[in-house]
Amino acid sequence: MTRTAASHADEALVAAMRRALSLATHGPAVGENPQVGCVLLDATGTVVAEGWHRGAGTDHAEVDALSHVAGAAGLTAVVTLEPCNHTGRTGPCAQALIDAGVARVVYALDDPNPIAGGGADRLRAAGVEVIGGVLADEAAELLRPWLTSVRLGRPFVTVKWASSLDGRAAAADGTSQWITGTAARQRVHEQRAMHDAIAVGTGTVLADDPTLTARGDGGELLPHQPIPVVFGETAVPVDARLRQHPAGLIELGHRDLGAALADLHERGIRRLYVEGGPTLASAFLRAGLADEVLVYLAPLLIGGPRVALDDLGVTTMSEVHRLSIHRIETLGDDLLVVARPRDTPTPAMKD
Repeated sequence: MTRTAASHADEALVAAMRRALSLATHGPAVGENPQVGCVLLDATGTVVAEGWHRGAGTDHAEVDALSHVAGAAGLTAVVTLEPCNHTGRTGPCAQALIDAGVARVVYALDDPNPIAGGGADRLRAAGVEVIGGVLADEAAELLRPWLTSVRLGRPFVTVKWASSLDGRAAAADGTSQWITGTAARQRVHEQRAMHDAIAVGTGTVLADDPTLTARGDGGELLPHQPIPVVFGETAVPVDARLRQHPAGLIELGHRDLGAALADLHERGIRRLYVEGGPTLASAFLRAGLADEVLVYLAPLLIGGPRVALDDLGVTTMSEVHRLSIHRIETLGDDLLVVARPRDTPTPAMKD
């Protein structure tokens, strides 16, 4: 029997899926693979094992959970993403579940990757009961960057800037340290660490000589460092601090956003953090290539010409870029506004 709506799932399955979603967040947010969690239930709905994916080359969530039980015959596997049907660095999870004797598989989202998808059909063909769509919206939110990257064939793009309440990114003399307070600046470092790469333009490199590292409260390097990506034709100076970055450096040598995103995707970059000043941020927004916008607002009034964004190609109100506010956070005296394009589709289940 196949069912595709959460309303058909009993409370134990929903609770197990919520737990699986929580487990998924233990895995890395960066890299080519999605965050996935799995819970194994016995016939009474009791959790007997849990697992999650720890990164490329490691056991997938289903296999990780199976490794914690002596036998899985008759169990229900609750997993946040359709079990894969692909042999890569590891074998197909759908077949692992079949071989283990799992009686039922409950999952949240279909795998949109044409290479890895089809696990549900393989399970059904082996006589395993399959239920899809349980807490699909919550799973889609968790996997939004990865799903967007798979669907569009480019990295998920986050555009970030900090400004005063009147929309200025610097004083008239160009000074900008510090518009926001320590709590907001630390959040930026945390966000850097949740992305595969961080983008700036050559203008920012020449003017600020940034390090673009992700650091903790005490200035220590965080475990994951985003790869710096420099847009523009001017070479990064040989003595620039970026050349000492622990993750290396990518110099694109051009400003073609589409070509750059295709190149970065080919390199395995799935999440790109754009932090390169008004010129680069505006270019991504103008091209409609921003999947999420992060605006740090400080309770300051600066005035003057140093605005946070340049020309977006808007000449009349009918051409404005409309966003939806996703959430607002308070960080000390500052605000973080997280917004998304209104026309961003939500990945849906297959029919």
